[in-house]
Amino acid sequence: MKKIFFVIITFLFFSFSNIYAANDIILMEKASSSGMRFFWDTLSCSGMLEKNGHQLSFRIDDPLLVLDSSAMTLTDAPSAEGGVIKVSQRFMDTAEQYFKETEAGNGFKIGAILIDPGHGGKDPGASGYVTVNGKKVKVQEKDVVLTIGNMLCAKLKGAYPEKQILMTRSTDVFLQLAERTEIANSVKLGENEAIIYVSIHANASLDKKSSGYEVWYLSPGYRRTVLDKTKAGEDKSLFPILNSMMEEEYTAESILIAKFIMDGLEPQIGKDSKARGIKAEEWFVVRNSNMPSVLVEVGFVTNEKEAAKLNTSAYLQRISTGIYNGIDAFVTHFERSRGFISKND
Repeated sequence: MKKIFFVIITFLFFSFSNIYAANDIILMEKASSSGMRFFWDTLSCSGMLEKNGHQLSFRIDDPLLVLDSSAMTLTDAPSAEGGVIKVSQRFMDTAEQYFKETEAGNGFKIGAILIDPGHGGKDPGASGYVTVNGKKVKVQEKDVVLTIGNMLCAKLKGAYPEKQILMTRSTDVFLQLAERTEIANSVKLGENEAIIYVSIHANASLDKKSSGYEVWYLSPGYRRTVLDKTKAGEDKSLFPILNSMMEEEYTAESILIAKFIMDGLEPQIGKDSKARGIKAEEWFVVRNSNMPSVLVEVGFVTNEKEAAKLNTSAYLQRISTGIYNGIDAFVTHFERSRGFISKND
């Protein structure tokens, strides 16, 4: 009974103190500068902050915060003024402290995302032609995928300022396939950090009617060494087992990335392009990258109608948004499912 009474008194104290709390911080702006993602539902007057796969949920005029749907705490209640959500410094201190504590845990997280726009420089990749203002214009794969890659990189850097967002090329330069995978395999990661690799391409076919987007991952039957043999420990007989387990994990995660990207592209370009599905193949870049990796084919430059779309910045922006949404969904899934292990576990 005393415990219940104490909780009620504490709740009333926080509620009363909110009358005097200065809600002068615009939450959307502060969340962005602090590396948090801000979500808001107008109908329920509730919102959420997310960082490193962890969530903090709140409601307007309510001092109660829900942490990862498993714990609660009290702070100053947020308010809404003219559609703008405002909070106090105490609210932000509570949020930042929680995310700092969860980040310090033993969780796995995505430490780096490598974007690989295919071809470049002397290698144009696939090409097609479209008619613009009565003139034939050449649409080259290397240009299409570089534009998408740079757009995607900007989105990821904005959403994940604490992660390494990398590109194999950000300009029109030629890279050997081996150079691309060498870049991927040489990225330095922190403890409990992982990296994912997303290669972007445009398709071509002798059938000029072929169209659509698809995502490829490495065939599960392809055998490769993904672990460093020098770190296998004294019992070398365990290495094949551990390597096989890691291979299977990379395959499962690659399939999941592929699915999330397909799901992300559908609402962006599904009405304009055909979803060709998720497929398996032994592409060089995915079989030689020692990490979860996928190859995205964004459309056919040999299909004149699709090439015309791929020749517009607005359409490429939608593609980059779709791929971004897929990567974002995977990162959230990965960091929640393999994330923070509390000290009480």
